[in-house]
Amino acid sequence: MLQDLFTPSVQHALDLAGIFVFAISGALLAVRKNFDVFGIAVLAEVTALGGGLLRDLIIGAVPPAAFTDLGYFVMPMVAAALVFFLHPEVERIQTGVNVFDAAGLGLFCVTGTTKAYEYGLGLTASAALGLATAVGGGVLRDIIANEVPSLVRWDRDLYAVPAMVGATMVALCIKFDAVSAVTSGIAVVTAFVLRLLAMRYHWRAPRAWNRRSTAVEPDDAAGEFKATAQ
Repeated sequence: MLQDLFTPSVQHALDLAGIFVFAISGALLAVRKNFDVFGIAVLAEVTALGGGLLRDLIIGAVPPAAFTDLGYFVMPMVAAALVFFLHPEVERIQTGVNVFDAAGLGLFCVTGTTKAYEYGLGLTASAALGLATAVGGGVLRDIIANEVPSLVRWDRDLYAVPAMVGATMVALCIKFDAVSAVTSGIAVVTAFVLRLLAMRYHWRAPRAWNRRSTAVEPDDAAGEFKATAQ
């Protein structure tokens, strides 16, 4: 099915582009955490490949693509080297990196859903693995860096929801036999645009209704903690 949507060369190029921007985000977090060069490389690899590796292991696509294509390993190392030597410059173009990260999110939620369905999973499970493909690397990155995963933090702009929407759109297209390069492209663009809008307008998921607790969150600007009473 993936071959019907994109030619192998195009699919490979898109995968490498998505892997690269995900690896950049992992390497940047490693620098902020004061990791050494090995830690920067590890976090770049995990962020870039974690979601796809998890998906392939679950669906039985072994050995996983991350271990059969040298480019999948090399691209995160290139990103890690770039951040290691030029992280101040990379930080200055963080907005651009976030835009490409959003594009990778949209692409991977669609290709992850499609690949899971090809391996015999149902539509709901395929959409769930599409979501895992898109966000799994980021969750592993945060866990290794001893951070609460951004995926579940209330003070972060929506990240999983755009991927969930894109994966669901693909699952519905599969159900109604409407999968094509056009419909898949629409799903990618939808997830991409939703993520950009979430970053632009700081859309966040609601918390528990009528909660009566005090949350303590890090103040990113000052690097200190502040209490937020609800």
